[in-house]
Amino acid sequence: MKLTSNLQDNLHQLHAILPIGKSFDILEKVLYIHGRTFYLYFIDGFAKDTNIEYIRRDIFALPQETIDKIHTAEDLIRHGISSIEVSTETDINELVKALLAGQTILLFDGSSSAAVIDLRTYPTRGINEPEKEKTIRGARDGFVETIVFNTSLIRRRIRDPHLIFEMMNIGKISNTDVAIGYLSNKVDKKVLKKVKDMLSHLQINSLTMGDQTLIESVNNETWFNPFPKARYTERPDVAAAQVAEGKIVILVDNSPTAIIVPTGIFDFLQDVDDYYVPILTGNYLRFVRHIIFLVNLFLTPAYVLIVQHESMIPSSLSFLLPDDPLNVPLFIQFLALEIAVDGLKIASLNTPSSLGTSLSVIGGLILGEYAVKTGWLVPHSIFYMSIVALSSFTQPSIELSYGIKFMRILMLLGAGLFGTWGFVIAIILDFVLLATTKSFSGQPYLYPLLPFNWSALRTLIFRTSVQNKQNVNKH
Repeated sequence: MKLTSNLQDNLHQLHAILPIGKSFDILEKVLYIHGRTFYLYFIDGFAKDTNIEYIRRDIFALPQETIDKIHTAEDLIRHGISSIEVSTETDINELVKALLAGQTILLFDGSSSAAVIDLRTYPTRGINEPEKEKTIRGARDGFVETIVFNTSLIRRRIRDPHLIFEMMNIGKISNTDVAIGYLSNKVDKKVLKKVKDMLSHLQINSLTMGDQTLIESVNNETWFNPFPKARYTERPDVAAAQVAEGKIVILVDNSPTAIIVPTGIFDFLQDVDDYYVPILTGNYLRFVRHIIFLVNLFLTPAYVLIVQHESMIPSSLSFLLPDDPLNVPLFIQFLALEIAVDGLKIASLNTPSSLGTSLSVIGGLILGEYAVKTGWLVPHSIFYMSIVALSSFTQPSIELSYGIKFMRILMLLGAGLFGTWGFVIAIILDFVLLATTKSFSGQPYLYPLLPFNWSALRTLIFRTSVQNKQNVNKH
């Protein structure tokens, strides 16, 4: 619907769409100046009273002869409010979108266009360091829920004219702003086109749950695939480093998380601390993380096999075997402990912060002690499961840590129910699932292992110099 030169018709169209007078925060102000009528529409909470007052002051300051020359929104901008970020619009639906996004709308008699004035001041919290991605050294800022702040945090680190942020609007109900950031001289053009096409053709009602809703809507993956299809970060330095390497960053308004694509499983094994220390130290930390990753994946299923074949264990390693009788099969004990660990995590999240750590520790000790005394568990199962639980915190990605957990559970079931062959078949199934998984942009999840690219794989396995890492053409 287009605006007309009849003010009453325009107001009628606007009132037919917006709950003006019903919703307390959608405000209408009427200004009478030299025989002309101006209508201001804005949302309380987005536009400050002082900013609205500046607009009123500027319009009231216009002399009679200037008011008589104003017939369109373009004339108003040229003669009256040119010092403010303002544009014009003739489509009523676009005006409604702009208003609901926090901008101020100015209509007046005799004009078939409206002025769209950006007076937005978003409510936001401080750019503090993310709790999950703390570092020993490095920057202490983090993304917030306001998209324009997040783009500025990245641009502050990449002062390059090739850095581009393309904005689009997604969600029939939420109309959420989504920005795609990339370096035009480094990004893979095919991947960029595919990502833009997927987002532009996305049919979804709302993005109120932010980035995860976006990923799930685009991928349409089977429910039993637990692996994350994109990497998430709340650190601007991590996002900027990935953009500098040719990756694409997707920012969703109202979400403090940046989505990094394309992403494979090896990208999740990196950590920001690796690049805030010397190369040798960074390689050592990465080596420790990789070893712990393998221990976390294989420890409990391998121990189930060891206990099943205890006759093959030399006497020097007999301490590995449980001394107490197994009233409950060992693999069931491990499965119960997997659930118990997650239960303690959930309880800790829902417990006041001043009590959370204490209650988790006390609960774990009491439950573990009485489980052993009553014969439900053996000390060995609690010990090895404690190692698995603690080692999971070395994984920077929460999403991947749960993918690894489900891989481990499948191997536990295979080893516990069918012995060695069940363990082997579970490993094959896990590998097949990994090999057939595609990233958010449709690339192989195991790249650069499958298809093999040593130069790219080397920078992911080993901590190389930042310059060499950025010069590798991963695609």
